[in-house]
Amino acid sequence: MSSIGFSTAAVIPASTRPTTRLRLTTRGRAVLLGFASVPLAIGIAFAALSGGSAIASGADTAAVSVETVTVMPGDTLWSIATGVAPGADPRDVIGEISRMNLLRGGELQIGQTLAIPAQYVD
Repeated sequence: MSSIGFSTAAVIPASTRPTTRLRLTTRGRAVLLGFASVPLAIGIAFAALSGGSAIASGADTAAVSVETVTVMPGDTLWSIATGVAPGADPRDVIGEISRMNLLRGGELQIGQTLAIPAQYVD
């Protein structure tokens, strides 16, 4: 009878096999980026389409009549405030006039038209 012998050097164990890594090609990266950007594109499109419908028409607001005063030579904010609202504190009136007309530093120009707040109009 004959015998066949196997040496252990010829058998490669499963644990020593080389492991392969997942590699992304350029095309694979582009496809992955495309899939990831779809929710972002949908969100931007939704915001653009729904955000444009909010228009301030002012149809429900009441019309406000505004009195105006033209600045004459020698006029100051103090003199205008005491002339418009003699019973009110001139500092409060000056503050309202400055806010309404976006005045910086209280400088006035001759011929400038100032809007007077409605609460001080007779």
